[in-house]
Amino acid sequence: MELFPAIDILDGNAVRLLKGKRDTATVYGTPVETAERWMKDGAKWLHVVDLNGAFDGKTVNASVIRAIVDRTGLSVQVGGGIRSLESVKTYLDAGVVRVILGTAVFSDPMLLPEALKRFGSERIVCGLDARDGKIAIKGWTQQVGKSPAALGKEMKSLGIETVVYTDISRDGALTGVNVDACAELMRETGLDVIASGGLKDLADIAACRAAGLYGAILGKAIYERKFGLREAYAAARGETRC
Repeated sequence: MELFPAIDILDGNAVRLLKGKRDTATVYGTPVETAERWMKDGAKWLHVVDLNGAFDGKTVNASVIRAIVDRTGLSVQVGGGIRSLESVKTYLDAGVVRVILGTAVFSDPMLLPEALKRFGSERIVCGLDARDGKIAIKGWTQQVGKSPAALGKEMKSLGIETVVYTDISRDGALTGVNVDACAELMRETGLDVIASGGLKDLADIAACRAAGLYGAILGKAIYERKFGLREAYAAARGETRC
């Protein structure tokens, strides 16, 4: 199982939000310094979110994300405000391995098919962010009347292989990953699912692994030092008894 230490970028800082609310930001340093920290602790992937982009609907922190790629050499997947083929290309040209599309799936129905055709399914991931069982878009400020499974099936039919599923009600709250919802999404759609939102301890990682999930995003728990990154990788390999 893959692990993805998260770096959320807002106004030049690496931050964590509570349930996606902008006014709850806790600052944990600069994005590049944070990326280097996770690299030294053994990270293989980074999950980077341009929060300014997510809120404003445009690419804002591309130069910072390029610096993260250049300074660490890690595999990076990026989301937040990516709503055009040009933005996708900008990130991939900067060395990002995968780009996550969320709101764009609704605002521009042709973007996802075109992105898959041009860049391939290994480079394009969809973000399925849900509150109360319904998809939320535009920095989680608006809800649409679709369930994650329904949208996931549509994405699968277009050629998507991997999705990031976020339970917004748990994001940044350290209340535990919604493993059941992630596993159900995986079963109903056949997609590779990366769990996001609320991961609090090594037992959560073990549960994600046991459920057969493709990966999990590590956020507040590692920033608050609930466990170390090397311990997390041991749990993901099934080497830790939780």
